[in-house]
Amino acid sequence: MISFRKKTIAATLIVVGIIAFGSLSFSQAPQPHHERPKNLKILPKNIDDATLIAIMHNFEHALNYHCEDCHAPSATNPKKLDFASDANPHKDIARHMMKMMMKINKKYFKVKGGNFASNYVNAKYDVTCYTCHHGSKHPLTFPDMEKMENAVMQKQ
Repeated sequence: MISFRKKTIAATLIVVGIIAFGSLSFSQAPQPHHERPKNLKILPKNIDDATLIAIMHNFEHALNYHCEDCHAPSATNPKKLDFASDANPHKDIARHMMKMMMKINKKYFKVKGGNFASNYVNAKYDVTCYTCHHGSKHPLTFPDMEKMENAVMQKQ
């Protein structure tokens, strides 16, 4: 026979579970209207948020950049970024680099069709930002000899 204490614990757990589940399912507040990204010149105008964020984070890691390295501060609130603004020249440089990537992949690696976003996130490009930058703001034209020497020393 199940003891009174075990019944009480089981009943309490069931009630707590029902309350937790109910509060989670009804606590989803309606999301405010989300404004579509503006001033997209290379990326498709109908890009979904998840793809856009994935591409931006990939750029961030490939270049060792942060959002504010390419996006200008908002004129009304300098603590926020104005993603549509072209005030930061790095944003235009990034667009030129994206065009260069598309041309290289089309000409030398036969990537035909598709837009930049779908080709990039679906790993259809053989040459990406990381190919040249390797996590550095500026592409390295020669290997980092100090890193190579350190790697050799660690293997010995």
